[in-house]
Amino acid sequence: MTFDRICIVGLGYIGLPTAALFALRGIDVVGLDINTDAVERINRGETHIVEPGLDDAVRRSVRNGTLRATTEPEPADAFLIAVPTPFLSNRNAKLPDLSYVEAAARSIAPVLKAGDLVILESTSPVGATEQMAEWLASERPDLSFPQTHGEDSDIRVVHCPERILPGHALRELVTNDRVIGGMTRACAAAARDLYRCVVEGECIETDARTAEMAKLTENSFRDVNIAFANELSVICSKLGINVWELIRLTNRHPRVNILQPGPGVGGHCIAVDPWFIVAQAPEEAKLIRAARETNDSKPEWVLDKIRDAVAEKPDSAKISCFGLAFKPDIDDLRESPALEIVSRLVQEYPGRVSVVEPHIEELPPCLNGSAALVPIREAIDAEICVMLVDHSHFRNSPPPNGQNTTVIDTRGVWLR
Repeated sequence: MTFDRICIVGLGYIGLPTAALFALRGIDVVGLDINTDAVERINRGETHIVEPGLDDAVRRSVRNGTLRATTEPEPADAFLIAVPTPFLSNRNAKLPDLSYVEAAARSIAPVLKAGDLVILESTSPVGATEQMAEWLASERPDLSFPQTHGEDSDIRVVHCPERILPGHALRELVTNDRVIGGMTRACAAAARDLYRCVVEGECIETDARTAEMAKLTENSFRDVNIAFANELSVICSKLGINVWELIRLTNRHPRVNILQPGPGVGGHCIAVDPWFIVAQAPEEAKLIRAARETNDSKPEWVLDKIRDAVAEKPDSAKISCFGLAFKPDIDDLRESPALEIVSRLVQEYPGRVSVVEPHIEELPPCLNGSAALVPIREAIDAEICVMLVDHSHFRNSPPPNGQNTTVIDTRGVWLR
């Protein structure tokens, strides 16, 4: 199967790097997004997110005429949907929110034609790809879909989850294996042909439900392991043990590899995906739920540490927080425990909180006017310094050394 033009729906942290990679291979790529500012910037050859190498890739692709962005759907041979899939919280559960996927599917439905391929890349609960196919079918009764016509359907529908590390997107989109879950074998084969244009890793074909569950399982596995490290850090704090040294020594065992603790777990994957499993199997997912609750409770534990430090200082004591992103060396604030902690601090201690975040130019709206974005040389003199994200910028800078400075290091940058 050949692809003269592909459409990437959603030009965020996954969609834009994916669009740039296909465009660099000489394929005509149209990026579709509702964010007019992002569309305008991309069409100028600029980016609206921080990802190493992406600026150059987008600039070259736009200059070569293989990448452009729009807010209106256009015909293509393949559509890759990479939109958010957050969760909705209620008193009893956290349920997947597929409204962005539905909106994306219904938006492209009018421009579909027989032979087109539609791929859901957004991390989704089991069954979401089938639901997307139903939404498409309801909009286009003149076309046939896999759920009714199987291998002979006009439209091929697939789930192919991304599995990249932010900060290494352009490399990992090429080198990582891809799990391709087709609603039929013909669907999977069509998607394999597309990804082979850019992927050097193995393209492994399976069914859509298994592909959906594979991504959720990958991130739940990591969440459980991080929860062990976070729980260990709480225990070590109570017992007066340096958790960083403990983990370093324990990991010398040839079959032990404990991860590093932190202020919680953030990002759009690990902090969200386990809840999709819990929502669909609440009685069975006991360990997965416990891990998620352990990691979700860590920011409150950090806040208690800060409150204890504040109680020992004068009322005018300043608090400096180092980092807002959900992981080192990126600008992504989605589900960030650091942002959650700082948001709570500015409410409890108005006018006393400063933030150092080298990867953003202005504070997010929830902090704008409530905290000051300052350089590290100014923040280091505060009475309370809180390390929340282990950016390379912080690791390469001297630690606080004031006699009256209290250090709360959730990442082991200063206390290892």
